[in-house]
Amino acid sequence: MAATAWLDEAVLPALPRWLAPVVAAVRSLTPEEMSRFLPPPEGGRPGAVLILFGDHPGHGHDLLIIERSHDMRSHAGQPAFPGGAIDAEDRDPVAAALREAQEETGLDPTGVTVFGTLPDLWLPPSGFVVTPVLGWWSSPSPVHAADPGEVASVHRIPIAELLDPGRRVEVRHPIGYVGPGFEVNDLLVWGFTAGLISRLFDAAGWTRPWEPARQVQIDV
Repeated sequence: MAATAWLDEAVLPALPRWLAPVVAAVRSLTPEEMSRFLPPPEGGRPGAVLILFGDHPGHGHDLLIIERSHDMRSHAGQPAFPGGAIDAEDRDPVAAALREAQEETGLDPTGVTVFGTLPDLWLPPSGFVVTPVLGWWSSPSPVHAADPGEVASVHRIPIAELLDPGRRVEVRHPIGYVGPGFEVNDLLVWGFTAGLISRLFDAAGWTRPWEPARQVQIDV
């Protein structure tokens, strides 16, 4: 797994121009800029998530987000990027992220151009060391909740809505967690996923000024 960001220079010319700020950000990102939780020298269960950028005829640039099943024992009902544990048969985090996305949403992985990864991130509560995989949906395919046991719904969230200051909130959890959140598609995106979105948008220079005055308390 990669401690630092990585870009596939061979595929970059095929990306749309609007993704150039993301590519520029990845070139200079350090692990410390993405999270205060860095992977331990040893240990941790390897995982991967797919940050999939697309273009939708109805709403423009977007990100693929799943809503986890409400019956799951952990993170029930929480929005997230497609992804999960890296299995023994996965050759690398990229393969794992694409496999998980296909299993969860039914997307055709051949229509995804992977152009890089972000630095590995540590999730202390679950013990995962996660590699965020960056993809461009060059040939979009239909998506749905392909595994109802894990996924309640699948959403293509417009990036314009994620950047709307009126949809930004500060999320507070009883355990002491405080972090960014996004209210979109009747979902509250928070936690690890919202942190990734927020920091990546900051690094790309996309973030619009917003006041974290509106707070949302997570019930447990």
